[in-house]
Amino acid sequence: MTTAFDPVDLAGLPLANRLVMAPMTRNRATADGVPTPSMVRYYTQRASAGLIITEATQPNVVGRGYPLTPGLHTPEQIAGWREVTDSVHAAGGTIFAQLWHGGRIGHPTVLPDGLIPVAPSAVAAEQQVFTEDGMKDCVVPRELSDDEIRETIADFATAARNAIEAGFDGVEIHGANGYLIHQFLSPGSNLRTDEWGGSDEARARFAVEVVRAVAAEIGARRTALRISPGNPFNGMTAPEPEATYTALVEEIAPLGLAYLHACDVRDAGLLARLRKRFGGTFVLNPATDGGSAGPEALSLIEEGEADLLAYGRLFLANPDLPARLAAGGPFNEPVRESFYGGDDSGYVDYPSLTG
Repeated sequence: MTTAFDPVDLAGLPLANRLVMAPMTRNRATADGVPTPSMVRYYTQRASAGLIITEATQPNVVGRGYPLTPGLHTPEQIAGWREVTDSVHAAGGTIFAQLWHGGRIGHPTVLPDGLIPVAPSAVAAEQQVFTEDGMKDCVVPRELSDDEIRETIADFATAARNAIEAGFDGVEIHGANGYLIHQFLSPGSNLRTDEWGGSDEARARFAVEVVRAVAAEIGARRTALRISPGNPFNGMTAPEPEATYTALVEEIAPLGLAYLHACDVRDAGLLARLRKRFGGTFVLNPATDGGSAGPEALSLIEEGEADLLAYGRLFLANPDLPARLAAGGPFNEPVRESFYGGDDSGYVDYPSLTG
């Protein structure tokens, strides 16, 4: 029987176990998006994960959705991430950068030079967003032109090349949770009737083209995609997502990507069908009821419902989570102060299992 603690080959990368540290926004970069020493420490502490996926990292300036998030589009950002990857590798870890564009989830106050958030269509998310001045209503985004869409695709590819230069083992493209790629996939946020919208295949096209461009730049075996079909987070509406996601997966399946990462939105049947169409390594971030996935989720590997299992909050509170899961605990509970904080503000050094 396969367990979460068994080693696995991920597109030629040997992983010590099948436990993945899920991407989580930390807000600890500099104002210019450069990784800080606290980020080096944070990721290195968690190097016993089979695979670390970083916090969301923007490919261009207008992609910044929140303050103090890192980028991969300047030499300084690349150099800062190199300190992270060198330290994680020295500790025996494997690490992918998550490439993310906030799209309409953002605010002019977190963008320079009078920029406003952009999106497939000028439809505001009916919610608030985190800024350095507190929570603010999302604004109506500016609709991307066809040329700007193609420039954004190119920015993803350039950021992927920068990630490899920074020492990452690969990249995960963030197509989930209501951000730009997800906004193109959803009929509630994508009202276009051109080649980028108006049908299931057209709504999937932006995601497909981003994946293809990144794979062409760094190789498909170092490229992955995260999706969350039907997830209402960040004001998304897609009552019948299967046709769009089927079109997406059928287009990317022949590329031979490193993995497909799905956020479980409690539609196991849909995820199983998408996994079968994908045909490659499947990473599952299991659904919870507002809490944290715990040791009970390990059975998902044993039962064959996923190839790798992603943990989020529990990895915040337990840097040595694989050892704790193997031992059956004890587990620290995440505290609110551990979730956000610029640089070292609010940083929590949780005790390790071995003291």
